[in-house]
Amino acid sequence: MGINSFAYNLVLLLHIICVIVGFGGVILNGVYAARAQQLPPEQNLAVMEVNSFVSIKVAEVFIYLVPVFGLGLVGMSDDAFGFGQLWVWLSLVIYVLSLGVSHGALLPTVKKMLAVQREMVAAGPPAGGPPPQAAQLEAMGKKVGGLSMVLHLSLVVILVLMIWKPGYA
Repeated sequence: MGINSFAYNLVLLLHIICVIVGFGGVILNGVYAARAQQLPPEQNLAVMEVNSFVSIKVAEVFIYLVPVFGLGLVGMSDDAFGFGQLWVWLSLVIYVLSLGVSHGALLPTVKKMLAVQREMVAAGPPAGGPPPQAAQLEAMGKKVGGLSMVLHLSLVVILVLMIWKPGYA
């Protein structure tokens, strides 16, 4: 087929669309969370539940499709690109490690945060002072922020690898 064929360019288009929808769908989660913190608990919870739904049920599917189309591109390149090239294998390694961070630490923490927020809303307004769950939510929020930073940096590294292709002869 080769890197100038219609089929290759179609798969490249699908690869890029998946990157935009998948990673674009999660990259601004911190902005949503920061804005939601300024809202009353019921509204905060609603924003975070919608954001989590979009991230986990929609964007995640596209994120999983990114390497499928990317590997297809390598296979369709008529040996212009190979799995032994640094930019290809290192991108895959970083992607898999990032999935591990996401599923092993980030998503469980986000799910715990949602559970605590639901508990807070169900309990109603506290009798004077902040609700007892506020400190717990703040600690989890800092953890999510740190993990998100690692994942965002991983995405940037992968993009640099894809654009500059170190190891491509």
